Amino acid sequence: MYATHKEHDALPQINLALLYGESSRLPVYYRSLPGNISDVTTIKRLIDELSYLSIEKVKLILDRGFYSEENVNGLLSHHYKFLISVKTSLRLVQTMLDEVRESLPTRQHYNSNFKLYCTSRTIAWPYEEYKPRLGAVESGTRRMYLHLYYDDERAMEERAAFNILLDSLEAELKEGIRNPEHETLYQKYYEVTQTPVRGVTLNPKQEAIDKVERNYGYFALLSNESKDPLEALIIYRTKDLVEKAIGNLKERLSARREGVSSESHLSGKLFVQFIALMYLSYIDKVMNDQDLYKTYTLTELLDELDVIECYSYPGHTEKIGEMTKKQKELYEAFGVPLPA
Repeated sequence: MYATHKEHDALPQINLALLYGESSRLPVYYRSLPGNISDVTTIKRLIDELSYLSIEKVKLILDRGFYSEENVNGLLSHHYKFLISVKTSLRLVQTMLDEVRESLPTRQHYNSNFKLYCTSRTIAWPYEEYKPRLGAVESGTRRMYLHLYYDDERAMEERAAFNILLDSLEAELKEGIRNPEHETLYQKYYEVTQTPVRGVTLNPKQEAIDKVERNYGYFALLSNESKDPLEALIIYRTKDLVEKAIGNLKERLSARREGVSSESHLSGKLFVQFIALMYLSYIDKVMNDQDLYKTYTLTELLDELDVIECYSYPGHTEKIGEMTKKQKELYEAFGVPLPA
């Protein structure tokens, strides 16, 4: 489930639930959602609506925005199997990281296929569930698996991004152009003093900076089913398919700003965009299956097919213009008969 609009301007946001087939890689269901989508109630409602698909075992892949102790307990109470990304700043993750921080980035934990280091820990999740009939809270523990990863390339990217952030904060402070949205960051990372003679002096709060830097390159996944860290990572990365589809909706199918005047117009436009997404997703699937991305981007492929001309005259047979060798090869790759 993703929002189709995330710009920081005063426009209504559309929360869109999108269901994809894991093997077909095609969209099969969509629905716009009211209000907050990051709660268990929304997921239960969607699963109930999808009962006609006869899905016997529901397994959920969730991003960090969904994580909270309440949501995890809600998922457990409904007996859902799930895999969720969690922030490394969580006390739970920090405790485990402190145990493996030195040993994790070593050869024994390295995987050459993924080019990262990984390990797992079995944890006892402090579970709580309110029982309305009893009017009491049931508490206990549930077995879960915390997967920890370290990526050298990710660490370099995060270090570079953090230094760029600090550079911009320092420039704003020195030039006296403070951004109200950055006030918390100013206080967190700098001691600022100002005198008529020396002007603005910045003293970085190194302890706060070190606290951020020590987590560069690390990320974590939490699951109540997947025991193996590599298997969990493979499963989690399948959600990239839906993220890519949402990107296609926003960028290629003009869903970033719908520009409609009524709810009925919005419903109609979303339906047309969903049908278009089916075609776009199928083209993407064939391009992956046929290794066409080695030769074309998706835009280049569509442009290549865009120049086939068709002539029609009243009372005459339709005529197709001359096709190039590349165009014929693309028709063959997609399993579409050449036009007569």
